[in-house]
Amino acid sequence: MHIKENFDLKNFNTFHVSAHARFFSEIFSLEQLQEVQAWARTQNLPVLLIGQGSNILLKQDFPGLVMELSIKGIEVIATTSEHIDIRVMCGEIWHEVVCWSLDRNYYGLENLSLIPGTVGAAPIQNIGAYGVEIKDTLLELSALEISTGQLVTFSNSQCKFSYRNSIFKNECRDQYIICSVSLRLSVSAQCNINYPALREAFKDMPASSITPALVSAQVCKIRSSKLPDHATLGNAGSFFWNPLVGLQQFNELRQQFPDIVGYHDGDQVKLAAAWLIEQAGWKGYREGDVGVHTNHALVLVNYGSASGADLVALSKKIQATVLVKFGVQLWPEVRII
Repeated sequence: MHIKENFDLKNFNTFHVSAHARFFSEIFSLEQLQEVQAWARTQNLPVLLIGQGSNILLKQDFPGLVMELSIKGIEVIATTSEHIDIRVMCGEIWHEVVCWSLDRNYYGLENLSLIPGTVGAAPIQNIGAYGVEIKDTLLELSALEISTGQLVTFSNSQCKFSYRNSIFKNECRDQYIICSVSLRLSVSAQCNINYPALREAFKDMPASSITPALVSAQVCKIRSSKLPDHATLGNAGSFFWNPLVGLQQFNELRQQFPDIVGYHDGDQVKLAAAWLIEQAGWKGYREGDVGVHTNHALVLVNYGSASGADLVALSKKIQATVLVKFGVQLWPEVRII
């Protein structure tokens, strides 16, 4: 089964923090996944799944089995005159799937360009950016039920998607391993540039000239300008969710802080966590090898040999400061292990 012991995970998480797994196995097929998972059940081991390790922070060693899911494959499963359905295996790199679709003139994923991580992790937190979420294209997904080793299908509605959330972060947390997703993409270009940053970028361009490829390129440009490359500076992108508050609370905050940044989301307002953190004085902060990025206050960074515990401690200080200043609770988007 190719299981390694006392395995250092430093190169398997984008924060580049050192933490050891008691056991480690890289998984290349569904059959291998079922075999290794069955072994872990017989040993009563906790299991941690990683793709690129781009949304986790390892606070300590992991006492069980860590599995890196490297199951690859993309296939077309249905076509019509209006759309094409594809099935993508969990180990595919998300951005590479976006590029694959654009190369074939399949559209709908371009706003999600350059989001780090693998396909298997994408539905768990309902990845989203620039006005689009994976729930907008996901038809269904296949997942391995950990307790039985059986494959189970979840429809879009059964996933209970919401903002950066799904059933897999709540009542089904740690009960399933997502093996593949089925997406419905359009064969006609229908660009979504409603997000403010994209509207601004394309304001001088005729609508007829805007293509999904241009949208993807612009999204990549914006993300690259704000977010550091984890290959050279340890980070996991946005560390905190953008908090949602009621209209009354937002209006009260706006009276006290006229420049506060918020976007209406139904009967609530989504606050810009980066703005809150910057106003609380944390942007560019550094202590030892932990800090807040100089260009984006929502990004916590490891400058070298920081531990997961060091980064957690910094995140708690930021949460406390924002809560005192604004009365708003920040919650980590990154999963702390």
